[in-house]
Formats: sequence, structure tokens, C-alpha cells
Amino acid sequence: MLIGLTLTQTALLLLAGVLLDLLLGEARRFHPLVGFGNLAYALERRLNKGRWRFARGLLAWSLAVAPPTALSAWLIFQAGGAPAVAAHALLLYFCIGLRSLRDHNLPIAQALTQGDLAQARLLTARIVSRDTAQANEADLAKASAESLLENGNDAVFGTLFWFAIAGGPGALLFRLANTLDAMWGYRNARFNDFGCAPARIDDLLNLIPARLTALSYVLLAPTLAGKRRAWQCWRSQAPTWSSPNAGPVMSSGAAALGLELGGAAVYDGEVELRPTLGSGTAARAGDIVRAWRLVAGTTALWLACITLAAAAVYLYGGMHA
Repeated sequence: MLIGLTLTQTALLLLAGVLLDLLLGEARRFHPLVGFGNLAYALERRLNKGRWRFARGLLAWSLAVAPPTALSAWLIFQAGGAPAVAAHALLLYFCIGLRSLRDHNLPIAQALTQGDLAQARLLTARIVSRDTAQANEADLAKASAESLLENGNDAVFGTLFWFAIAGGPGALLFRLANTLDAMWGYRNARFNDFGCAPARIDDLLNLIPARLTALSYVLLAPTLAGKRRAWQCWRSQAPTWSSPNAGPVMSSGAAALGLELGGAAVYDGEVELRPTLGSGTAARAGDIVRAWRLVAGTTALWLACITLAAAAVYLYGGMHA
């Protein structure tokens, strides 16, 4: 590993980080990502003006991401031993968002099941940028399922991947870069130039994790026909989606669930006709729960794979000692 962890240590720390997240959830006060968001907002206000906005966006990204990532790596290196191991686990806990996905999306399913459309609209508006004021059950269930599938990669699997590569600093680098893409990566007059470099960096960091996520969704489709459908939708639909990484993740996940997502959505009062994702029926309240289970199952699959790999390396080393 790039940060000096063995495969066994990495597997144990991944398990520890995920368990901490599931047990504790997001930090209620003084969450580091909230503070980082405030820093990013201040940098954008100061630098996103005048000429050379592409270069200014790259500079803002560097000022926001490089110092905390480098500092975390230096502190871990200086600490060594058990304190360094604990720091890796804490960084992963602060960066991963598995329980957050559950806590933000399952209440939407509950509100829809109870027929409380007003509450479901309010809850959905907190996790997506589309308009929800006039949304019906299918619209809200679709928005939640899409958010779960895409953020399964952004908030969970990409973080796990980069932790496996570079420990806590790797997870931190990925999450900070992904946060800046979410804040600055819009194609509009304000961010088209300034947010271009942050968006492209996020695309690069997500290139492998997104495709591993899409493959996991294919493998976890409940039937052989579903696996074939998920693979076919990934290959045919992903190129039509605006994001090179969200396309594979969302098309394979939708098809694995037997859902048709994408399509029309309202943004800033205007209907946007997006490409179709997946194949099957329109989303309903219960499909939000199914989407969450797919994300949770994929997390378990990844943890099982790295644990088995670590066990195999350990046993192989013991046999050849």
C-alpha cells in the first residue's frame, strides 16, 4: 500500500471504518466535511471572478485539497504504530457515508408508504437539486433511488477504493475532491470554467471505482436475467449520460433492480429530459429500500473480497515462511 499498510491491516481498518460509520453515523457537531465546505465556499467567492477562471479553479482546488491531505499523511507518518492505525480508521470514518445514505433515504420511503407526500417532498429536496414541490410518488422514489445508486459510489465505494490504495489520506483526498465537484462542478455561467478542473479531477479519481461499482451492481442482481440486463444497460446507456462515471453506476444499478430511472426531471422550473437508465418498471417507495440494500450488499461484497484476499496472502506467507 502507498501509505505503508499491509493488506491485512487495510482489511481490518476498512471493516473498522465501516462499522464505526454504521454505529455512530455522521458526526453531529464539528464534522470536518462541513468545515471544509465552508472553506471551499470562501475560496470560490474570492477566486471565481475576473480572467483565467480555469486556472483559478485549479488553484482553488489545490489550496483546498492539498494541505489537509498532505498534513494527514505527515501526521500519520510522524505518529507511527498504534496512533497511526487509529488515525487511519478515524479518517475513513469521517470520509465514508454509508449510514448517511440510509438515514437520508429510508425516511423518504417511509413517508411515501404512509401517504405523506408533503414530508417525502421535503426530505427528497434535502438530497437532490431537482425541484420536488410538485413531484408525485414515482418522481420522489426515482430521485431517491438515483441518489442512492450514484452516491453509493461517491460516498462509499470510491472512499473504500482510495483507502485501500493510500489509507486514510487517500480516502480524504477522494472525499474532498468529490465534495468540490459537488459544489463547483456545474455546467452554468458561474462554474463552467472555474469548476472545470475540479470536475475533471473527480472524474479521474472515480474512473476505476465507478466501474468496479457498476460491476458489483451487475453481480448482485438477483437473477441471471437481471445480471445480463444490468450488463447490457451499462454498455448501451452509460455513454449517453452526461457524467462518464455516474452513467455506468446508475444504468447498471437501475437495471439490476429492474427499474427504469432517468427520464424527465424538473430543475429550476424547467423540465429536463435525461436519457433512460436501466430497464423495467417505474420506481415506488419499496424500491428505495431495495436500492439501499443493493448499496449495503455491495459494501459487504467489497469487504468480503479484501478480507479473503488478506487471508489468502497471510496463509500463503505462512506456508512459505
